Amino acid sequence: MFDEIQFDKINRLPKYVFAVVNDLKMAERRAGADVIDFSMGNPDGPALEPVIDKLVETARKPHVHGYSASKGIYKLRLAITKWYLRKYNVVLDPDTEAVATMGSKEGYVHLVQAITNPGDVAIVPDPTYPIHSYAFILAGGNVEKMKLTFDETTFAVDEDRFITDLEYALKNAVPKPKYLVVNFPHNPTTATVTLDFYRRLVAIAKRERFYIISDIAYADITFDDYKTPSILQIEGAKDVAVESFTLSKSYNMAGWRVGFIVGNPKLVGALQKIKSWLDYGMFTPIQVASTVALDEYGHLVEEKVIPKYLHRRDVMIEAFGNAGWDLGKPNASMFIWAKIPECARDMGSLEFSKELLLKAQVAVSPGIGFGKYGDEYVRIALIENEKRIRQAAKNIKRYLVALKREKQHD
Repeated sequence: MFDEIQFDKINRLPKYVFAVVNDLKMAERRAGADVIDFSMGNPDGPALEPVIDKLVETARKPHVHGYSASKGIYKLRLAITKWYLRKYNVVLDPDTEAVATMGSKEGYVHLVQAITNPGDVAIVPDPTYPIHSYAFILAGGNVEKMKLTFDETTFAVDEDRFITDLEYALKNAVPKPKYLVVNFPHNPTTATVTLDFYRRLVAIAKRERFYIISDIAYADITFDDYKTPSILQIEGAKDVAVESFTLSKSYNMAGWRVGFIVGNPKLVGALQKIKSWLDYGMFTPIQVASTVALDEYGHLVEEKVIPKYLHRRDVMIEAFGNAGWDLGKPNASMFIWAKIPECARDMGSLEFSKELLLKAQVAVSPGIGFGKYGDEYVRIALIENEKRIRQAAKNIKRYLVALKREKQHD
């Protein structure tokens, strides 16, 4: 009787590719397999101990259990602006240029809902974190994909090529794009950019009249002397840009759901307004603890969290290399964007990920889930300890040896 009723918005969403691997992973685990899971960017450690202590202390106060402020309590928004001042020497108004969000994903989706008119076009590099594209589709907009080109040894974005491709998209997309999404350090590829890249982007945005949404979720996690720049360091960037960050990754607070969006007052104001209709903000003790994390414990990220990911990166590159899978060396984020070994590349990233799971008990994310230009790669999250990484390498070596032998017999 109700079969003829369609939900057009949901019908625009494809099947979530990562669900295929996740379902297989759960089935393997139920069958007793010891799956080593690199598939999700979910930090494996607890939040910083003093931040947890502050959460508990605040939660015991009777007055903090009611509704909170949808745009974030003032002290958290102030801590956000102080974080930008310390890290980037960028001055922000906590009332008009900052909004606390339930993780950067929620903030990004609600921002896009607030500012997208039906048919608006956003340029999104491919591959990309899926919600960067599908937030616009859910909001009734359209996405113009643009291949992200980067050096596969250094993972530095080919900035000249990016600008050339951007100019082409701006000139040829119909209607003219209204937004550009950038995300560096990049998820999934780990690619990085220089501050001059943002200078060029801001100049083009002012000339061509479009907004830039910059996601720097992995800004803190950098290695080998690389430091993540912010687009807001560029003079006049607040005229055309907003930027998002999250405490999920570098502060090990993924489940806490704390992030923020800052920058252009018009876009920030739109997000503040839509959030005032949609939610009552995060639990106040979480906001208080997050304030303390940003104000007082950034040094612990430098001392404890970043060295852990650096060590895992180096162990994985060495161990997987010995297993016959050569990996590039990223200088940022908590991932390795790995080209599929040549002997398996013809099967594509989804089939390779399924085979790796079933035959080596190692779970990774198929690159096709991030866009068509990701199909020769898989994303490997640095979320298992050294012992598990080395065990995964042994499993992978056995699988690759067997695969090569099988292909020789065919």
